[in-house]
Amino acid sequence: MTKDDASILHADLDSFYASVEQLLDPRLAGLPVAVGTGVVLAASYEAKAYGVRSGMPARRARELCPRLRFVGGNFREYQRLGDAVMGVLGDFTPRVERVSIDEAFLDVSGARHLFGDGARIAGEIRRRVREELGLPISVGVATTKHLAKIASQVAKPDGLVVVEPGSERGFLDPLPVGLLWGVGPATRARLEERGIRTIGELARVSPAVLRGLVGRATGSRLGALAANDDGRAVAPGRRVASVGAQSALGRCPVGEAPVRETIAFLADRVASRLRAKGRAGRTVTVRVRFGGMRSVTRSVTVPSGVATTLTLTELAVGLACGALADHPGEREVTLLGVSVSNLVPEAPVQLELPLAGDDPRQAGTPSGLARRAVDRALDEVRARFGRDAVGHGSVVFGPRRGVPDAFRALAERDGP
Repeated sequence: MTKDDASILHADLDSFYASVEQLLDPRLAGLPVAVGTGVVLAASYEAKAYGVRSGMPARRARELCPRLRFVGGNFREYQRLGDAVMGVLGDFTPRVERVSIDEAFLDVSGARHLFGDGARIAGEIRRRVREELGLPISVGVATTKHLAKIASQVAKPDGLVVVEPGSERGFLDPLPVGLLWGVGPATRARLEERGIRTIGELARVSPAVLRGLVGRATGSRLGALAANDDGRAVAPGRRVASVGAQSALGRCPVGEAPVRETIAFLADRVASRLRAKGRAGRTVTVRVRFGGMRSVTRSVTVPSGVATTLTLTELAVGLACGALADHPGEREVTLLGVSVSNLVPEAPVQLELPLAGDDPRQAGTPSGLARRAVDRALDEVRARFGRDAVGHGSVVFGPRRGVPDAFRALAERDGP
């Protein structure tokens, strides 16, 4: 593929979970639908028109849309249909990079002689997904990954947008800066304070000024994307480089107890996924988002890989509490995240010499071996009877979660 070819596609199913519910129950077609119980996990376009959004408390969603229909969620159907869509994409090219359960990038440069150009292939994908699976899907076609993703966002709902080579600036410049990868509410607000509201305005900001506004790394990345400088290739079967999970807390008052409980819950999810992949990680990172969308991260790198739930919990709790101590003026925590990177194969345990003491964070000590044995037993029971069958006390008896584990399992994805 060359830059003269619009051969990168981004395919994104529209309001996927709600669309599946409307497919399974035709009586819901055209009605405002929300998936969830106490909190909105997903909303149909009809519900979004009233301001209903993911993560919104059900009570608030009903205030905005009295006709809103709540459904519990058919998680097996989400997985089945998501996999079926990926099967359709794979019929056109083996170069499919699945980003999540409902979206993927494709490189169709090698399939043009069989199926036509990128626009024709995108149209055929949309036809087949609609006719064979009954689902709406939006597709963006462009010369780069980030441009194809923006095009698919512009195409929603249920549309197709092709950015022809040579027309990139005319397409990008008038679009809001929030469409760029990595521009969240806090970054967008910071840019808008300086009068930077469109991608074209961002592209005209000098690199030095941009780095001063949003930091060196973020500034360099956003400047490159605004200039359509994205050399990343579609990477089918990409190697996982990080495993993480996060939880939105609403407006939780700052305090060590709720932070510890949530971190324990997240560490349990991350550690079990690491073990399932036969991996461990040396770098643990915690993200804390305060009120007003202000976020901080803390990380630590340890000598050997971590995949034990209690060890990961201890490391992550220490990082999170350190972040709280460094920001004594903050009153609310709205989100917590735990991720593990710098991954290595989970190595066989080597027993520590008695002189090393009994540090439970060392896998080869008596306490470390006991932690590993507990995790293995939990993994075996969960594999047979389900994740809710058993767990660590700090997680099982912790605060009730508004998001079902089945939904979390679908939504969580590991980083490239």
